[in-house]
Amino acid sequence: MQATDRGLLALIRHEGVVPGAYLDVKDVWTFGIGHTAAAGPPDPARMPRGMPADLNAGIREAFQLFRTDLAAYEAEVLRAVKVPLEPHEFDALVSFHYNTGGIAKAALTRHLNAGNRRAAAAAFMGWLRPADIRPRREAERDLFARGRYPTGTIPVWSVDRNGRVDFSRPIRRLSEAEALALLRPSGTPMPPPSQSITAPTWWQRLASLITGKETT
Repeated sequence: MQATDRGLLALIRHEGVVPGAYLDVKDVWTFGIGHTAAAGPPDPARMPRGMPADLNAGIREAFQLFRTDLAAYEAEVLRAVKVPLEPHEFDALVSFHYNTGGIAKAALTRHLNAGNRRAAAAAFMGWLRPADIRPRREAERDLFARGRYPTGTIPVWSVDRNGRVDFSRPIRRLSEAEALALLRPSGTPMPPPSQSITAPTWWQRLASLITGKETT
């Protein structure tokens, strides 16, 4: 089981995108979309400081690293949870675990494995450190309980050479289509826009015979 596209977008919205090494609220060196050394290499503490010379390349690196990290978090959720999950429930749990690393010890997991989904949903709110994480927990709880996905663009934030992020104004906003394209493996083309193709009417076929042009 893997996170859905909407689940990935929700998680990235919560994390935001910082295409440079930065210090999070706990002063842990972080990069991109919430990547820390705990998830594996590279260690953000050893990465170049400040914004990359090529912003697009920095954003691509952030998304590629996120995709690599995500697989481990998805696997850990599946190991911890012993009951079948709906896609939106899995998405919420992956977002929670990506942020906290606590899926194996969380009360919400015990409630869920015991078959009490209502108690599991309520237990999301037991993880409120720091205090400003509350909106994210409420969104994860609502996603788990009601399948309610957040919407909107995804902010890209700038960071200075001291690792401080400027949250006053994003330097770019990614659309959902742009974010999903960045999540695809390198070299995988985006699918063409869907088009509605209808068969030509009898008068279109007649016109094509008269003009000698093919009608589609």
